[in-house]
Amino acid sequence: MTTREIIAIPMGDAAGIGPEITVKSLAKEEIYSMCKPLVVGDAKIIRKAIEVTGVDLNVNVVASPIDGSYKFGTIDIIDLNNIDLESFEPGSVSAQNGQAAFEFIKRSVELAMAGEVKALATTPINKESLKAANVPYIGHTEMLEDLGGSPDPLTMFQVNGMRIFFLTRHLSVADAIKQMTKERVRDYLNRCDQALQRLGVETRKLAVAGLNPHAGEGGLFGMEEVEEIKPGVELAKADGIDAYGPVPADSVFFQALNGKYDAVLSLYHDQGHIAAKMTDFHRTISITNGLPFLRTSVDHGTAFDIAWKNIASEVSMFECIKLAAEYAPKFTRESL
Repeated sequence: MTTREIIAIPMGDAAGIGPEITVKSLAKEEIYSMCKPLVVGDAKIIRKAIEVTGVDLNVNVVASPIDGSYKFGTIDIIDLNNIDLESFEPGSVSAQNGQAAFEFIKRSVELAMAGEVKALATTPINKESLKAANVPYIGHTEMLEDLGGSPDPLTMFQVNGMRIFFLTRHLSVADAIKQMTKERVRDYLNRCDQALQRLGVETRKLAVAGLNPHAGEGGLFGMEEVEEIKPGVELAKADGIDAYGPVPADSVFFQALNGKYDAVLSLYHDQGHIAAKMTDFHRTISITNGLPFLRTSVDHGTAFDIAWKNIASEVSMFECIKLAAEYAPKFTRESL
């Protein structure tokens, strides 16, 4: 029988789709067979989301995770009671909601650091609302880095069993290429292997995607593979990592999706994002590795334009909670 760990779900920006997709996800009995979901948010907003979506759920306000009932049909929530309904406006930037979203995350991290919850499954927050509230972080990752005391966390996408890591992320392609050094490739392959170990993945066959057409074709279409990427792979192999590549980017993700590799190290942001989201946009889930706790996240925003209209799909949130539940029993808390 699967161990049901407690998964904290910070409610996100109340004006966005977070509350709706949370209650819709928790209206599915399957979630409760896999984990003990605990919302950290504002009970008034959750009740309002239940009313808007029409799901048949009760709300149980608890003081701590140990007090939850974790029974299908009831949402257990730690109520921070930090949103004023009188001034609440769905679908809009708000300092109140930005501050509240930060406080939901902060409390969830505190619970995780204390070992009271095993993982976080996070809902969308809004950068403009955070800025309006003078919250000193641009997004989730920066918050979690600081609150969890974990510099340079490692992002992994998972979709339909395919796992993708990123050597570089928010850089121009020209600047990303400058970061593709053999030392960085080696370091990231080691970090990817350690991250998979912490998630309980037993076989860790790692492929590195190529940069140029046909992975450079031995230097015919660029020297990056010859001078930096392949030497980095060889250095990682010498460290004992089961690493391969560079493998042409037009085939490596298909091969991983079909089980040839346990994960792929993508060289730049769009290379891995396109592969994941074309496979299944709504089921692409982000995992932040390198933290003292497990964190999964939807890979979409607050969607203010459709918020509070009962049209937002909960598929991504449902998968996000499921993935946290899948990895949580095997996750090890030790620092990398």
